[in-house]
Formats: sequence, structure tokens, C-alpha cells
Amino acid sequence: MSGSHSSPTQSQSLNDDINALSVDELDRLTQNVLDETASTRPLLGETSPLSVLREEYERGSATFLKQIDYLREKGYTHFRRTRGDGDCFYRSLAFVWVESLMVSPDKAFEASKALSLLESSLDSLEAAGFQKLVYEDFYDALANLVRQIASPAADGSTLTLSALLAAFQDPETSNSIVVFLRLLTSATIRVDEDNYAPFLFHPEIGEPIPPREFCENFVEACGKEADHVQITALTKALNFSIQVAYLDGHGNDGTVNFVEFQIAPPEEGSPPSPVLLYRPGHYDILEKH
Repeated sequence: MSGSHSSPTQSQSLNDDINALSVDELDRLTQNVLDETASTRPLLGETSPLSVLREEYERGSATFLKQIDYLREKGYTHFRRTRGDGDCFYRSLAFVWVESLMVSPDKAFEASKALSLLESSLDSLEAAGFQKLVYEDFYDALANLVRQIASPAADGSTLTLSALLAAFQDPETSNSIVVFLRLLTSATIRVDEDNYAPFLFHPEIGEPIPPREFCENFVEACGKEADHVQITALTKALNFSIQVAYLDGHGNDGTVNFVEFQIAPPEEGSPPSPVLLYRPGHYDILEKH
């Protein structure tokens, strides 16, 4: 471990301090770590060992360190960093969704199903009042990536992991995909507002907020972070199950809470759902290698 070492008493004091922090204060602590190099980081990075993440917290919270060690004990070895720009959830989810199609046993069939799902999702966008002119270019950015999984290009090549990463590092393609998923999330909430309305609250003041206002201000607007409602809506829209591992500095025992956003019970022998790694105010991708 690099840096200065703390005594047990100092570590316990620091641990108590972190647990006393409010959600907003934890948010700022994580954001300080993210902001140091956020502007120079790619929109989506290469995989890095969890030891790299651990080093970022060695001078901070003992609880965060315990939680990272817990993840390593559970077999998680790497993480893929997403730029901390408020769009990290949508970018991370989009990447693992396309990647899951690429690594499926019958990727041509799964890609074809995904394209059909994307095409049918346009009905929800129209039902929510979005004009085709607003979303069609953003839709094409994601649909074209999925097409490349099953349909070879002129040179006979199909989508590779390096090409997928390059697409998500390209601002035009990557941000277009983010915008489309934001619109799709908004549409899912708007067309089923009776079910979502009881769970919609202003993220800053905690007051109930009408679905349209919530969507316009906290879903469709780029740079606005996603919470439980947005995750539920988007995973439903994509028919895609994920887990979120909460690395949040809470709890003295260092365990990490995994929350499943499950669309349907997993089939026997199916791979586990992709995992997003949540730190207050930010999402990355958690991986096993």
C-alpha cells in the first residue's frame, strides 16, 4: 500500500467519519476523485484491475477499501471506467448491453432480436410525443452497432470488442447512443406514468414531481444522473437484466450490496447479469476475468 499508514484508532475514526456523511457529502467525496482527471479520461476506458481503484481510496475511507476487497473476494478482478459526466449510467448500460449480444452463444439470433426490440421501441417514443426527426439519428447510432454484430461489413468483418470500445470512445457515436437511451427511458416512464408516478421525486428537494416534469428535467437532459427509477425503466425497455453493486462507503463489515434489476428469472445455465459498479453519483462497469 502506498502513502502513509494510519493507526487503528485513526482508521476507526476515519471509518466513523465516512459513515456519518450524508448522501450529498459522499457524492462530493466520490466526485472529487472522479473530477481530478475526468476531463482527460476517455468516455469509456479499457479495463483496469480493481487494485487501481483501491489505490484511489488508500488515503481515504477504510470502509471503501474493505468493500473493494470484498468485491475481489467475490471474484471481481477488473472494472471499466466511464467518464464522470452525468451520463455514465446510460453509457455503461449501453456498452454492456451490446457486449452481451456479442458474447452470446448465438450472437446473430440475439442481435436480430435486439434490432426488433429497438424498432418496436420507436412506437413508445411516438406514443410519448417525440417526433421522428428528434430521435432517428440517435436511434441509428445504436441500431447500426447492433447490426454489425450479425451482418458483416463490406470487408467481411463483424463487430469486435475493440471496435465496440472505439465506438463508445467516439463522442458523436457515444453521445448519440446516450441521448437515444435517455429518450427511451423517458418514453417508458411517460407511457406508463400511473405506475411510475408514485416513485418520482425531485432529486434535490425530495418533493413529488409530475412525470412529464421529471422526465424533461432529470431524464432527457444530458448530464443528469440516473437513479432507481431510470434504471428500472431502461432495463424494462431493453428487456435486459443487470445488477448494480453499491460501493457506497456504508457499513462497517465491508460488504457490498448487489441490487438486481431483473426482467425475468434467469434460464438455467445462462450467464450472470452484467454488473455496474455504483459509487455515489457515478457508475462504472464491474468485470470478472
